[in-house]
Amino acid sequence: MSSLNLTRVGRVAVSVADTDRALDFYVGKLGFEKVVDLPMGPDARWVEVAVAGTPTTVALAPPPPGKQAGSAETGIILDTTDVDADHAALRDAGVDVDPEVARYGGGIPPMFWLRDPDGNSLCIVQPAAA
Repeated sequence: MSSLNLTRVGRVAVSVADTDRALDFYVGKLGFEKVVDLPMGPDARWVEVAVAGTPTTVALAPPPPGKQAGSAETGIILDTTDVDADHAALRDAGVDVDPEVARYGGGIPPMFWLRDPDGNSLCIVQPAAA
């Protein structure tokens, strides 16, 4: 096998039905920054958002042809310094979050899941202090 030239995880794609609604959620509710917003053909846009100061972006993209947007387990895990405060703030802002923060113990960090307006799930975790 030849050597690859991979350098990092640059972005992850989340399929959304309505780019403006998704931007309102990711920027307005989660506090991400919009870093890319370009036309993508006549009827779509390529939009990327990121947690401030981080290199990996989330592309809020239309679904592939013949596919529905949303309802994906994205695998995206966001780190926080205060999982309880974030859970309460998002719940109070009307975000679809788990009823409570999960606490498994045994070195597993506290966490909860949330869903964007298209039903895509993300997880927020408070990793143990280094």
